[in-house]
Amino acid sequence: MFNYLSTIVFLPVVGAIIIALFSGGRPRLTKYLAAIFTFLPLLAAIGVFYRFDRAAGGFQFQEKIPWIAPLNAFYHLGVDGLSLPLVLLTAFLGFMVVLISWKIDLRVREYFAWLLLLETSILGVFASLDLLLFFVFWEIEIIPMYFLISVWGSGRKEYSAIKYVVYTLSGSALMLAGILSLYFTTEPHSLSMVDIAQQGLVPLVTVIPQAAIFFLLLAGFAVKLPVVPLHTWLPDAHTDAPTAGSVMLAGALIKMGGYGMIRIVVSIFPQVARDYAPLLVTLAVISVLYGAAITLRQTDLKRLIAYSSVSHMGFVLLGIFALGQVSLTGAALQMVSHGLITGLLFAMAGLVIHNVGERDLNKLGGLARQIPIIAVVFSVAGLGGLGLPTTSGFAAEFLVFVGSFSSTIVSGIQVYTILTVLGVVVAAGYILWMLQRVFYGPVLEQYHAVKDADVLERVYMFAFVALIMLVGIYPAIVTDIIKLGISPIISFLGG
Repeated sequence: MFNYLSTIVFLPVVGAIIIALFSGGRPRLTKYLAAIFTFLPLLAAIGVFYRFDRAAGGFQFQEKIPWIAPLNAFYHLGVDGLSLPLVLLTAFLGFMVVLISWKIDLRVREYFAWLLLLETSILGVFASLDLLLFFVFWEIEIIPMYFLISVWGSGRKEYSAIKYVVYTLSGSALMLAGILSLYFTTEPHSLSMVDIAQQGLVPLVTVIPQAAIFFLLLAGFAVKLPVVPLHTWLPDAHTDAPTAGSVMLAGALIKMGGYGMIRIVVSIFPQVARDYAPLLVTLAVISVLYGAAITLRQTDLKRLIAYSSVSHMGFVLLGIFALGQVSLTGAALQMVSHGLITGLLFAMAGLVIHNVGERDLNKLGGLARQIPIIAVVFSVAGLGGLGLPTTSGFAAEFLVFVGSFSSTIVSGIQVYTILTVLGVVVAAGYILWMLQRVFYGPVLEQYHAVKDADVLERVYMFAFVALIMLVGIYPAIVTDIIKLGISPIISFLGG
């Protein structure tokens, strides 16, 4: 039988190996190989999305073979309605960042090898159903992201790369402690996410408090999401990463945090999640409002978008710990939507910075006449970020707010929801302010010769716009699948 998921996950790293070994000194060949080995997984992911049995639901396309027998660990892959959209999103972004990186000329072979390894590690996280395998893929992504920032980044790139590693490894250490606690306190010892969630955790209460393991695991995911106050690595990493690194980081990598919260923390510890939901919803409100307020103060184009991600991922946290079917569906859709919208925002910011040679908002202005196509697409991405109807941002945020407001799990959830809605109001302010500062106002003389997007750049930017509008106009194309993955989790919560 053809192993769809293994093909999707490992084709990029096969491409990375081929590039590293055989493409030396031929940048053009390297780029074409990278395009091929990211386009094929995208085609396979589209095939899996199309072939996914909506009537059956559950985990499909499973591959399970013994891996480390003494630990009862398996090479176990599978996708359900929750993970499949994120696999497809990552495969799409993996191909897009190769096109975005087409003008890279510094150490081309190494750059694309690291980029493809990064894609494999993120795909592996979303496809893994064994906790140890999940953790291995989770850790692998640190290496390529470190090198992408420290070698091909800008500004304080070494500082930002080290800060990213320190934060991520700290969260991962706590998460590993949680996984080991989970393993040693279940009978029989198991690393299967599916089995542990379905069988419950009654044996845990006699050994280690469930809440302790809950927060050990949550810490790793909260760093990655990120949740305030564990967010400070994100603006630095985004600001100093190369454009492709920022797109993958915002589009797919931080989604690992939200996915882990739903797949592992809420699914395995439903009662603990209910007990501590008020605390986590409070952190969601803080993340949304604090992130939005700090965004208003930014004058660096990429840093502004980075802080907006902190705010928007707060919506994901709110949707998750409102613990309702609609709110969880909205949180999952918000992860997909944010990946598309913020991925496009960083791609457009990279284009502006590359073509104009400036990123300080105080020194930009009047660019709409010189680069009209970039201005229009940047505006579409910005309007999606502030939740304009017909964009995916509106559909996702609407589901999060409606689902959270109607949740019965958290006392006073309506107040929390109304407070987070204020984040959307502030988002409208900083998005429109940014667009006005960059593209409108008097034309500055030094930018008269700036070039607009070329043919290849138009291809990837219009691909992003098409998906943002498709999900915004017809969100059921994603939510119908997401609901199939959320339903079992709601049953664990007693809904």
